[in-house]
Amino acid sequence: MADLAAARLNMVESQVRTQDVTDVRIHDAMRALPREQYVPAERSYLAYADIEVEYAPGRYLLKPRDVSKLLQELRPMPGERALAIAAPYAAAVLEDMGLTVTRVEGGDLSGTPGGEFDLIVVEGAVARAPKSWLSALSPSGRLGLVERDGPVGKACLYLRAEDGVGRRELFDATPPVLAGFEAEHGFAF
Repeated sequence: MADLAAARLNMVESQVRTQDVTDVRIHDAMRALPREQYVPAERSYLAYADIEVEYAPGRYLLKPRDVSKLLQELRPMPGERALAIAAPYAAAVLEDMGLTVTRVEGGDLSGTPGGEFDLIVVEGAVARAPKSWLSALSPSGRLGLVERDGPVGKACLYLRAEDGVGRRELFDATPPVLAGFEAEHGFAF
C-alpha cells in the first residue's frame, strides 16, 4: 500500500501539476483519494499510470492528466449539484471538493435522472454530446467530456447560457468511446 500511496503523490506531481492544473483543491483531492479503489484489484497497479484504465467492461477511467484538466475547466464549486456519467473517480474528486454528486453507471447512459445539474462530467468518449445531457444543465451549467470520431478526440466544455448552449474545445484526448455512443457513419457511393 505504501507503494500505491507514493504512486498517488507522484501522479499528482508528474501528470497533473505539469499540465497547468493549478486548482490546489483538485491536487488535494487526487492526493487523498485512493484511485486504485475505482479499478478491479487485479488492475490496481495501473491506477496511477498515464493510461485509461478499464474499471468495468467497456468503461474506463480517464488518464489522470485528462480528468484533472477536465475538472479544472468545469470550475466546480462547493454546494453545486453534479452528475457523473460513467465517471466513478471524477465523482469522488468532486465529492471531496464539496459537491453533491449523482452517479449514473448502469443501464442507458444517455438518459439522466430528473432535475438540473450545475456540472456534468463523463469519463469515456462519445461521438457527440447527447441532447439529453445538454438539457439536464441548469442555467450556467457546464458539461465536460471527450468527443471522439476518429483516432484523436477533443475534450470539450459545454456551457448553458440564456440564449442556448455554447461549446469550446479544450485539449486532445484519446479515451475509448463508450458503448452506444459511437459515431454513426452514413454510407456513400
